[in-house]
Amino acid sequence: MPELITVGAAISPNLPWSDWQFGFWIHLLIFGIGIISLLLGSVIIFIWLERRLVGRFQRRLGPNRAGPLGLLQSVADVIKILTKEDIVPSRADKLIFWIAPIVAFTPVVLMLAVVPVADGALLADLNIGILFVIAISSITALGVFMAGWASYNKYSILSAMRTVAQLVSYEMPLILSMVGVVIIAGSLSLNDIVKTQTVPFIVLQPAGFFIFFIASLAEINRTPFDLLEADSELVAGYNIEYSGMKFATFYLTEYCEAIVLSTLAATIFLGGWQGPWLPPIVWLLLKIGIVFCFIVWIRSTLPRLRIDQVMGFAWKFLLPLAILNIFVTSIFVALWPETPAWLMGLTNLAILVAYILFWSKLFKPGGKAVAV
Repeated sequence: MPELITVGAAISPNLPWSDWQFGFWIHLLIFGIGIISLLLGSVIIFIWLERRLVGRFQRRLGPNRAGPLGLLQSVADVIKILTKEDIVPSRADKLIFWIAPIVAFTPVVLMLAVVPVADGALLADLNIGILFVIAISSITALGVFMAGWASYNKYSILSAMRTVAQLVSYEMPLILSMVGVVIIAGSLSLNDIVKTQTVPFIVLQPAGFFIFFIASLAEINRTPFDLLEADSELVAGYNIEYSGMKFATFYLTEYCEAIVLSTLAATIFLGGWQGPWLPPIVWLLLKIGIVFCFIVWIRSTLPRLRIDQVMGFAWKFLLPLAILNIFVTSIFVALWPETPAWLMGLTNLAILVAYILFWSKLFKPGGKAVAV
């Protein structure tokens, strides 16, 4: 069994401080502060970007009063929400009620530790990078359930249980969607996966990207899978009893999750930092922005699904498709390793289209509601 790479040994020799006496601590400090600062700064920018895009989709302007082009609107909202009164229900479990937002937010930051912004430029180049992301992301569900349970509110606990059920259901196809990439790249390290992509894996694995993207939307409770936190359903969800800074932490967590989803999609399927002419970090940010804009486009286009449709879609559609994608990819890699990229991509895309057409025939709209 190969020995796991430790964080200290994961510092790239290309970095200028790799040979210094305290190189590890300098590396940890630079990338730790950089990840947190970039993530929090990106949230404010992406909130403004989403509002502007949604405004355009709905044939209106969006925020345009606070600052040039409305750029300070997000800052004003941050100040407003942080100055709200922090109310704790009298019968709530005070300790768990306070810890839950931290438990939900911390894994989102940790997932970026294994994402490269250039060749070897990342906090920890683990050779189990994808497994690390999968394991850490599962902790968020614990924070959600803690919030619902500690609130001592029947609507909060109902929403928390439904949210956890959705997260667990969509973790299965989400994990399996990345197996095809791992088979082709021959590595679990995100840095190695990016360097392997002479052709972006979205070309070789369109079905894998489709499953990854849809399952990720459900994991972060984004439209059309956001019924669990809708105002018209269960009084806004598991965080109904939260206010002030604690509510802001949950709100921050959901936007950070959208940014992390865009980052992982860009890294695993779109070639990450690779690209001509521009610096690597610029290419990565451009790809993250494109994926995030696509998320906003979906939010402005599709209606919410019922909870039974959401659960059925995971187990009856995405999971079989993910298993089929692994099977087909394994055949190509094992039996025809020299297969041209265009042939593998076209085959994968044809299977995806055929599967969607076949599956759609099983559910015909009629006088009754369409069941999934």
